[in-house]
Amino acid sequence: MFEVLQYEFMQNALLAGLLASVACGIIGVYVVVKRVVFISGGIAHSSFGGIGLGYYLGIHPVLGAMFFAMAGALSMGLVTRRTRLPEDTAIGILWAMGMALGIIFIGLTPGYAPDLFSYLFGNILTVPAFDLTLMIVLDGIIILLVSLLYKEFLLISFDEEFSKVSGVPTERLYLLLLGLIALTVVVLIRVVGIILVIALLTIPAAMARQFTYKIKTMMLLAILFGTIFTFSGLWLSYLLDLASGATIILVSGVALFISFGINKLRSKVRNHG
Repeated sequence: MFEVLQYEFMQNALLAGLLASVACGIIGVYVVVKRVVFISGGIAHSSFGGIGLGYYLGIHPVLGAMFFAMAGALSMGLVTRRTRLPEDTAIGILWAMGMALGIIFIGLTPGYAPDLFSYLFGNILTVPAFDLTLMIVLDGIIILLVSLLYKEFLLISFDEEFSKVSGVPTERLYLLLLGLIALTVVVLIRVVGIILVIALLTIPAAMARQFTYKIKTMMLLAILFGTIFTFSGLWLSYLLDLASGATIILVSGVALFISFGINKLRSKVRNHG
């Protein structure tokens, strides 16, 4: 069974899974703690406009997705902070506009758009060397910025009002955090696809939160869980000939529900004891 590891496509897939787990483990904790899951979904879906733009201009679709994800993140952040438009309404509008632009650009592109399905639903087995290099660079940026601004991100995640009173530039930090979410979305696109990004961004972090309240420990656990989920899902998808992105998400979801059940059972035993 392990002879498949000698193939380059499987080695690339394992590396992509590890890199994706690092990004979603770190940023996913902020998404779960600050409760910005919906806005993260909006950023992910708005990036589809960049996929379409990439096909239309003849550039790498992931580069287009990065531009649209960042633009979508900043737009959602500014609109929700500086206008009277309700947050869910603003996110829903920008979410739909990003998807609509992607469809229009793809429709304007001559011929057939190759690999479009993999950008929507992920195909970790076809991640090329360029995407791996880009994922390494984006992971490096995420790790560097979170390391430098760890305390500030911690403040705005738990008590933004106190942070503002204390003189912390909360709006700029919030926009930067949304930018990091956008980068994470780009890292995850080739692994699980735009449609499923939100699940891998939140499930490992939500599971890690059951075991600790310390953010650093939560991040390490989320990275560990993400790695286990991606590797297990990848292996199952290969053995059973299933879609890799969907299998990874199903493995993650099942593991999360099992952990919920075990925790509930343990608390009942503790209460009765």
